[in-house]
Amino acid sequence: MPETRTSIGGAVAGFVGLHWRDPAVVQTVRSATAATIAYVVALWLSSEPAPLTAPLTALLVVQVTLYSTLTTGIRRVNAVVAGVLIASAFSVLVGLSWWSLGLIIFASLIVGHMVRVSEFVPEVAISAMLVLGVTRVADTAWDRVLETLIGAVVGLLFNVLFVPPVWVDTAGESIADLSRRMRRLLLRVGEEVNAPASVEIAAARLHEARRLDNDVADVDGALRQAEDSLRFNPRVREGLLHRVVLRTGLDTLEICAVVLRVLARTMTDLAKERGDEDLFQPEAGRAIEELFAHIADALVSFAVLVTSQVSESAEAAERRLAWELAAAAVSRDRVAALLLAGVQRHPGNWQLHGAMLTEVDRILDELDPEHRSRRLMEELDRSAREQREKYPRLAAALQWMKGLRRRRTASR
Repeated sequence: MPETRTSIGGAVAGFVGLHWRDPAVVQTVRSATAATIAYVVALWLSSEPAPLTAPLTALLVVQVTLYSTLTTGIRRVNAVVAGVLIASAFSVLVGLSWWSLGLIIFASLIVGHMVRVSEFVPEVAISAMLVLGVTRVADTAWDRVLETLIGAVVGLLFNVLFVPPVWVDTAGESIADLSRRMRRLLLRVGEEVNAPASVEIAAARLHEARRLDNDVADVDGALRQAEDSLRFNPRVREGLLHRVVLRTGLDTLEICAVVLRVLARTMTDLAKERGDEDLFQPEAGRAIEELFAHIADALVSFAVLVTSQVSESAEAAERRLAWELAAAAVSRDRVAALLLAGVQRHPGNWQLHGAMLTEVDRILDELDPEHRSRRLMEELDRSAREQREKYPRLAAALQWMKGLRRRRTASR
């Protein structure tokens, strides 16, 4: 038996160690720990023999990030307290019957919307039903309020004392993985332009490009979690800058993904037009393959630039991106000249050729460092302005502290 326990413990420890960077694993460990602590504290302070409301509240309050924990904890406490008060008021007037149950649920849902507990509106009705359905309603009601407060306080303190991880690296990996999938798609399309036209293969690439929408949605979820982990986190400096850099980077890749889908649509239409013939002349096909390869590498370099936290790495990524974009621009001009010569001989597909060049220009423009710098400054200004408008007193206090710090520095 001891050997079995040792092996199970070792397996659990190995699993946690292997997946410790996974938000789901971190959430599981943190929630279980906080719920256990809340139950122990409730046993000391509550008169209930099994105060399960406390660990339940802690389990629901402790989220992956400190920001979501604070906002969720406040709303959940409001929901539970509102439900308990409603049940206490109803217990004075009526008992538990089918019509009183329906009435209390109806009243609880209305009150839940009035106190603005967002997604916890059903929690108001659940708390009211649980309290109304037991004996000794008054004692149980206040015990439930106490247990809820214990669970919420334990959950909040747990995340304040043991600050949740910052999920920037996880979001960065998701962005980098998205760029690599886009790169693979472009390389496949580039390799196939030198082969005879195949509608089936072109349609498969179009389907692959459409699946990028789902990939972008997954990355957006990871990025939202990273943005929450930066808010109110004492271990993070310049959290706004990190959030804006990642968000604008994903926006750029999302636009590029849309353009890639249009490009795949153009190649599919071209394959239909060409029939069994080659998509392009051999020289033009090789030039297009080279162009797509440069764009594919530029997408990865852009993702590295966006996700680099060290200045040296960011500078190297920016140099690499600039080189790839310059090479892509040269290849683009060469492709345009070759396609123009081909169109003069065979003018039937000039619209599709022009559409392909337009889509290439759009991607190159989105990846341009100057374009990104302007977008980044605009987003920083907009976010700072919204922050000042939302919290004017806090903004004034911070501005006063900055002025005081500058005066002290000047006096020295």
